[in-house]
Amino acid sequence: MSVEALPRAVPRSERARPGAFQRFAQTFRLNPGAVVGLAVLLMLLALALLAPVLAPYDPIQISAADLLTPPNRQHWFGTDEYGRDILSRVLIGSRLTLRVGLVSVAISAACGSVLGLLAGYYGGLIDTVIMRLIDIKLAFPSILLAMGIVAVLGPSLTNVMIAVGIGGVATYTRVVRASVLSAKEYLYVLAARAAGCTDRRIMFVHILPNVLAPVIVLSALSVAGAILAASGLSFIGLGAQPPSPEWGAMLNDGQNYLRDAWWMTTFPGLAIMLIVMSVNLVGDGLRDALDPRLRL
Repeated sequence: MSVEALPRAVPRSERARPGAFQRFAQTFRLNPGAVVGLAVLLMLLALALLAPVLAPYDPIQISAADLLTPPNRQHWFGTDEYGRDILSRVLIGSRLTLRVGLVSVAISAACGSVLGLLAGYYGGLIDTVIMRLIDIKLAFPSILLAMGIVAVLGPSLTNVMIAVGIGGVATYTRVVRASVLSAKEYLYVLAARAAGCTDRRIMFVHILPNVLAPVIVLSALSVAGAILAASGLSFIGLGAQPPSPEWGAMLNDGQNYLRDAWWMTTFPGLAIMLIVMSVNLVGDGLRDALDPRLRL
């Protein structure tokens, strides 16, 4: 066998390296809390999707014969003051709670990303005006701003999503603006500008995909806050209206029966705790996996 036919040792620099997704998956798997949180979150999502099939009773059906029934074989989570099955209301309410969290964060991320792109890319007067408006918004606590918006628009779950979404715009604007200020000086942006690309194409095609990592992490962490804010607004009567089985509204219904019917608040409260905890754990895992500084 000739020397040329012998297999050549592949230098380490030429060996196949794991792709970006593989590195992300490996880092995410090394975080046990994130894995547990993801498993719990996927279970809750599955329950929400299958809620109409899994719910044993109509969540808004009143039953005079089952008023304030404690947990038993027929009603695993008991019933409320109108005889409605708590388990069915928790299952159906998961769809409302998840929708509020996801839609609110989508509104915040979309509006904040656009404002951050404009401020960071153009600078000058546009940057000054946008950031001063953001500073004014930050002077108001988000929950108080959301309460004011809902008070003006009227109590409803849709208005809660809008209010909570507007309340989170400022954080996304500042994060995206900071990323754009550094990204717009990279060679690929200068090359796109030299090739004659329009500002809109440079911002949304070249810059935005490269600054999405912090937006994704912030979105994952913000879902839990949005769910808590929406539940709080529903608890004080500004969110979902009766007989909607939203978890915050269910807590409000059960506050007058804490001694006699503990299950009315315990199970919706546990549901809120589980989803907030799982979302936070997944968000921490995404932050560790997507932030290159934490992998050094």
